[in-house]
Amino acid sequence: MSDFIFLFRSTESASREAMGTPERAQKSLETWMAWVASLERAGHLQDRGLPLERTGKVVKPDNVVTDGPFVEGKDMVLGFLVVQARDLDEASALAAGCPMVIGGGGLVEVRPVGKM
Repeated sequence: MSDFIFLFRSTESASREAMGTPERAQKSLETWMAWVASLERAGHLQDRGLPLERTGKVVKPDNVVTDGPFVEGKDMVLGFLVVQARDLDEASALAAGCPMVIGGGGLVEVRPVGKM
């Protein structure tokens, strides 16, 4: 088994749309908690990670600092968690159940955690 990080990415507008009303925000939170609990019950959850603030900076070579934390097209990394899976295919299958992918207006980037 190996560790994989799930990076949750979305645009500001898609994230705002997914949360829309207090009722939608509550349903979203409940759906997220159920998904994370299912990963934990199955023995895949290694670290619940943390949500990230929607502001930040990106430091580039030559100390060029820009607004961030945008990736492409104003995507932002909203948070992360760490799961354990047999391989990248299994980790990707686990990520496919993420509420952000299923109608949440975002995507999950699945990355293997390297060994030091």
